Amino acid sequence: MRPIAIMGAMQEELAGLRPHLTGAQTITVGSREVTSGTWHGHNVVLVLSRIGKVAAATTATALIERFDVKEIVFTGVAGGLSPQVSVGDMVVATEFIQHDMDASPLFPPLEVPLYGQAHFPTDINMRQSLQIAAEGVLKNPSQWIHPDVLRALNVHAPKVHSGLVLSGDRFVATSLESQALQQRLPLALAVEMEGAAVAQVCHDYGVPFAAVRTISDRADDAATMAFTRFINEVASRYTFALLDAWLGQK
Repeated sequence: MRPIAIMGAMQEELAGLRPHLTGAQTITVGSREVTSGTWHGHNVVLVLSRIGKVAAATTATALIERFDVKEIVFTGVAGGLSPQVSVGDMVVATEFIQHDMDASPLFPPLEVPLYGQAHFPTDINMRQSLQIAAEGVLKNPSQWIHPDVLRALNVHAPKVHSGLVLSGDRFVATSLESQALQQRLPLALAVEMEGAAVAQVCHDYGVPFAAVRTISDRADDAATMAFTRFINEVASRYTFALLDAWLGQK
């Protein structure tokens, strides 16, 4: 049975998942540690991609070439851009754009050269099932996270959104840059550093891809204030609950 790949960019985002794999075994591929096992009867490979588009692209390629994965899910955190998106919300990506891609005047701004497109969509079936799982998790977030932690990190009545997510090789952490992205791409819900690269690799290989991001900050001047605590105490637990529900319903 071809495995499902689960990717994350930071160790903290994946640390809570490995203990839930039955028969877990870890091997090294290049500089990546890939853990395989079963979860709710599904063959799964779990890997830390590291941060940035190149690291994410090489990891996705290795998963496809070495493990013949049937689909890839990327999970982790992102900065919120849309005014409708709040800290603690989840965003299911419908498509990705590299906001720092600009080969003009040879090609239109944002368009990936020789692809004739800037937008790389995610798999509709995967994202719909992930959205259902995410909505189930956020119906009662205190089931996973202590209410005092949620209050301390300004998480109130979190929601699930779906739409455009931006990727770039820059941690967006100033209000000025965040506002510029909103003005340039007003439909964007969130910004992160890996998803568009994985979407492009999966497009090349015809492998279904989806991504769910938890909003850890507003990609503004306060973006780094509680980032580490949020990943450890909120996002990592959301991630486990989401994937456990998603794999359990497949």
